[in-house]
Amino acid sequence: MAEEMLDLRGVAKPDAYRQLDDHIRAVLAGVRDDVAAMATMSALIHHAFGHLWTGFYRVVAPGTLLRVGPYQGTLGCLEILIGRGVCGTAAAERRSVIVDDVTTFPGHITCDARSRSEIVVPVLGRTGALVGVLDIDSDQVATFDDEDRQGLERIVHWFATESE
Repeated sequence: MAEEMLDLRGVAKPDAYRQLDDHIRAVLAGVRDDVAAMATMSALIHHAFGHLWTGFYRVVAPGTLLRVGPYQGTLGCLEILIGRGVCGTAAAERRSVIVDDVTTFPGHITCDARSRSEIVVPVLGRTGALVGVLDIDSDQVATFDDEDRQGLERIVHWFATESE
């Protein structure tokens, strides 16, 4: 199972996210390393849905700075200040942010000019501290919705229960 990459583009989102969460947990069984989990999740989510960019920004200075972590896609922004852009906003407010059209988000940080919509989900560790954010970009407007938010929040909950 570990070598299998799921393609869930034709599956209803609630079912797709359930399958993906089960698959990720099976692949990561026994793993307690955050970076390995971020790399694995990035690859599996990215290929399951065919997104433009899928990856993590890690907290490297609490309350101040995010730095790019494992990801799939074109070159990402290397650092993002907490409170700036979609990723920084999600980190500062510790809530998921869905942006239907990135051109309408005040202060949006453009890492890839093809990005049209975005979802960012905060990642909390076992102690409740912010570990980072999961950032996913699409080249289509209004790609993400509440089903994506729920599914992705369930997936990153791994960090609150399984990481060290």
